[in-house]
Amino acid sequence: MKIDLNLLPLFLAVAEEHNFRAAADRLGVTRSAVSQGIRRLEDAFDTALVMRTTRSVRLTEAGEHLVDALSRPLSDIGAALEGVAAESAPRGLLRIAATSIAEKFLSGPLIASFAAAHPGVTIDVTVTDEEFDIVAAGFDAGVRLGEVIEQDMIAIPITGDQREMVVAAPVYLATHGAPAHPRELVDHRCIGWRPAPNVAPYRWEFEENGVPFDVAVEPQITTNDLRLMIRTALAGGGITFALEETFRPFVEAGKLVPLLEDFLPPFPGIFLYFPQRRNMAPKMRALIEHVRGWR
Repeated sequence: MKIDLNLLPLFLAVAEEHNFRAAADRLGVTRSAVSQGIRRLEDAFDTALVMRTTRSVRLTEAGEHLVDALSRPLSDIGAALEGVAAESAPRGLLRIAATSIAEKFLSGPLIASFAAAHPGVTIDVTVTDEEFDIVAAGFDAGVRLGEVIEQDMIAIPITGDQREMVVAAPVYLATHGAPAHPRELVDHRCIGWRPAPNVAPYRWEFEENGVPFDVAVEPQITTNDLRLMIRTALAGGGITFALEETFRPFVEAGKLVPLLEDFLPPFPGIFLYFPQRRNMAPKMRALIEHVRGWR
């Protein structure tokens, strides 16, 4: 392995500034020179040292190891550099932010089989429906609906197309009847979902004759917990709305009844997304391959 040691101060500037332009200003060079220098260093190690998007820059696990190595006595640095480059087998901490509606990803078998196949990888999954910059927050990847993933991310499908489903328990329908059109939902007791306490309940989206529209149902019951939403619906608490795969086991068992299906077209499903492909860490490459093989 041949490392241009002149690139190490450039890397340290990026690590300390968390910004390519600020590092360039500090060193008196162009932003392009910083970007190219980091790429050369990553190519030498054959692994990514920083995660960058149009919004943020942060160190990868290998990058953090390199910063640590460069703070040690010179006698340790050579061995440490070899250690950074030797991280070819999948290992280390893999942090993933997943939406609570990613049923296939969160159901257990996908993650369990990945852990069994890669014992050197520690997996930390945060289930959250808040939208944020995963790179700035320190995550390696995210799992979300395709329509809300930022354009500068790389995304691979976990599911095929999805569709929403409106459901209610037979006991509720026996008492209140079923709506014939989505706009009749405002006359029903509804169970809504919101991603966070300071966010309005999700608007229920439909389509009629190719024209999309939504209905603000003003739910009597609102929660950010899908399990509570389902249990309340099963108990006859009202009509609710979520991805079809969330309700499918209960519909098949006859515990929930689908409604308004003619107004619910398919749309792109759940994706695993991440910020870059070049010099990808082995742990991340392993996850991508596993997800592709799982479909």
